[in-house]
Amino acid sequence: MSSIYLPRTADALAFAMSTYGIPLLVLSTTRSAALTGAAFTLEWIPRLAAFGWAGSIVDRRGASVVFHLASLGRALVLAVGGILLHLYPSGAVASVTVMVLAAATGVLTQFSYVAVETAGAAAGRRAGPRAHRVQAVLLGIDQTATLAGPALAGMLLLAGPPSMLAVVTGFSLLAALLALRTPPSPVLPARAPKGRPGAGLVTGWRTIRALPALGWLVAGLTLSNLATGLLQAAGPVIVVQHFGQSTTAVGLVWSAAAAATLVAVTICRFALDRLGLWPVGAACSGIASLACLAAALAPDYLSYLVMVAVLMAADGGLAVVLRTLRSRLIPPEAFGSTLSATILILLLPFPLAGVLTALTPPDALGHVITACAALQTLGLFCAFARLRTDPALRT
Repeated sequence: MSSIYLPRTADALAFAMSTYGIPLLVLSTTRSAALTGAAFTLEWIPRLAAFGWAGSIVDRRGASVVFHLASLGRALVLAVGGILLHLYPSGAVASVTVMVLAAATGVLTQFSYVAVETAGAAAGRRAGPRAHRVQAVLLGIDQTATLAGPALAGMLLLAGPPSMLAVVTGFSLLAALLALRTPPSPVLPARAPKGRPGAGLVTGWRTIRALPALGWLVAGLTLSNLATGLLQAAGPVIVVQHFGQSTTAVGLVWSAAAAATLVAVTICRFALDRLGLWPVGAACSGIASLACLAAALAPDYLSYLVMVAVLMAADGGLAVVLRTLRSRLIPPEAFGSTLSATILILLLPFPLAGVLTALTPPDALGHVITACAALQTLGLFCAFARLRTDPALRT
């Protein structure tokens, strides 16, 4: 399993540092809450656009090849960005550079993510009835990276943007090298028709529609992701401008959240053995809803940090449920396409969260988060109420 876990670790560190570090980089470079929200949107919109290609390319070329090329491309983009910010630390060139970095790393990260998820699902299928254990380990790797990544990015940013980007470049290069050790995943026959770029998404959408359990869970988590996405997009603004903390404090929020998620994933791993998917998922959905509402009303930085940590821990439990279900239900030959369609739906709220952050005055962000938390509660309740008797979640 080390051939799966080690590349996943390097990529997860690069993913976490770029996802959480680049909005911080934008805020420290431009000092603009609106541009920080816009950068978050730019980071996610290209990821969504890439889904028309990512899943079908992984199905055709294999996870290891796509993983290697995407990680290598991300390293080159980050290296160029670091050089430009070293030469032009402020002004128009710096502003354009950080916004382009947000968009470019978003696309390349999405390709690498689809590839490593496909490789992880193949490992889960090889594990048979212990698939949820493999998914728990993979999620634990992701959360360990999220524990270290944001805090490390925040600290490195104090030394200057080029330092932060240099470290992310190093992790991306390491991921590209380790990707060559990733076991090959099933690929479509070379004679299969290529079709249009969006054909993979059509195949994935049809597969989701044919799997009601997966469809209901994805629908509930999509509404939930609007709330969590808004907390991510608005995090730098809330912590720095509302609570008066430093950029390092922003990273500490997500590091604390990752630590709590690691504990939650470990608990869920054993709970799933004894209780099954539905009870664990329903409990996590209730905790996530309450924590998000509490985070919106947090009176100070410490209570905000605790509530975000509880929310993301519960979200981690839901992620284990989703990953286990999709590794069980999705046919291997269409996994890349269906994974892309699933993640596309789940990530649609994230650019919307960036737009909301950019358009909302900082003092009104709490009200918007409260409204999104109410939608999260409604979506998760409806999903798990519908799935209560579904046989796919009873084991």
